[in-house]
Amino acid sequence: MELILELKNNLNSYMEDLKEMNEFFYNNPELGNEEYLAKEKYCNYLKKNNFQVEENICGIPTAFIGKYESTKKEGPKIALLAEYDALPEIGHGCGHNILGLTSLGAFLILKKYVEEYGGSLFLIGTPAEETNGAKVTMVENGLFSDMDVAMIVHPSGKGHYRSSTSQAMEALKFKFYGKTAHAAGDPYNGINALDGVLTLFASVNALRQQTLSTSRIHGIISNGGLTPNIIPDYAEAKFYVRANKLKDMEELVKKVKNCAKGAALSSGTKLEIENYEFSFYDMITNKTLSNLYENNLKKIGVEEIFEDEGLGSTDMGNVSHQCPSIHPYFPISSKEITGHSLEFAEASISEKAYEGMEEAILALSMTGIEILKDKELLKNIKEEFNKK
Repeated sequence: MELILELKNNLNSYMEDLKEMNEFFYNNPELGNEEYLAKEKYCNYLKKNNFQVEENICGIPTAFIGKYESTKKEGPKIALLAEYDALPEIGHGCGHNILGLTSLGAFLILKKYVEEYGGSLFLIGTPAEETNGAKVTMVENGLFSDMDVAMIVHPSGKGHYRSSTSQAMEALKFKFYGKTAHAAGDPYNGINALDGVLTLFASVNALRQQTLSTSRIHGIISNGGLTPNIIPDYAEAKFYVRANKLKDMEELVKKVKNCAKGAALSSGTKLEIENYEFSFYDMITNKTLSNLYENNLKKIGVEEIFEDEGLGSTDMGNVSHQCPSIHPYFPISSKEITGHSLEFAEASISEKAYEGMEEAILALSMTGIEILKDKELLKNIKEEFNKK
């Protein structure tokens, strides 16, 4: 209890700053890779508090790393990840405004204990989680390969949820090319690119019966032609293909691509397939690390932790394939609310949200302290990761 009281007192000295920043992000939402105001706010605050700051990480202008290393001795490398991108039209309907600040809060608190026990602390700003997730590029550049643990806590509607899994996801664009003609006068001289797209949707719908119950295939017609009286010579569709495991997603992607190839053959069109966003891996939760976080939640009085179905996708999954990781959730409301909604965005600046954020910060901080102190614990975390 003495440690918890100490952490709470430490957090109280930062809480007003965190609230002010949260409302600034809420009122100034920025889309992925356009988060210049948010990045500047984070970096200025870190510099003000005497942290090392590096910007333009992996060539991404809105990415950054805040760093603090013990002046006494080496030790574990702990990464806390921040997201701060918003959604079109609805702003922070995923709550990334308060998400990143939860990591910042734990980062600020843990500085003292890194100095005491040794080690290194990193706050990594990761743009564009909703689209071209920066964590994918960071993983490809080996940024997490020498991290001992990586942690992030995402806002949810009602209640704390344990870190579980997420779906592997690939974003595919199917581009069909045909030939224009007058739709009434001489349609027989045209090749209808839209027929290719429509046949693709029909084939995908037929495929659904043969997919795993947890898999998802969902798409839109992103270009269906210009006007009804012209046979369209170009049409395209965008799809997300998801599955609980990376290998299952890769198999499903092959089948969906074959649907597109068949659609092109039957419609007489030419086909191009490309990725229009980065692919995300499935989230592999490190159970040892997750249990540690959950136990710390219980120590501060959280009585119930729920199970997440893991039906979404996140670039945190890619991180979890490179170092031991967790991605639990904290509450921002006293009722169930839907993510990616205006209601969720509004809840992210409520008093209930700040209560949930405080609980998550305290649990993250306590987890970090135990990792810094206990070499055997860290060994167990890494042994589990290596086995998986």
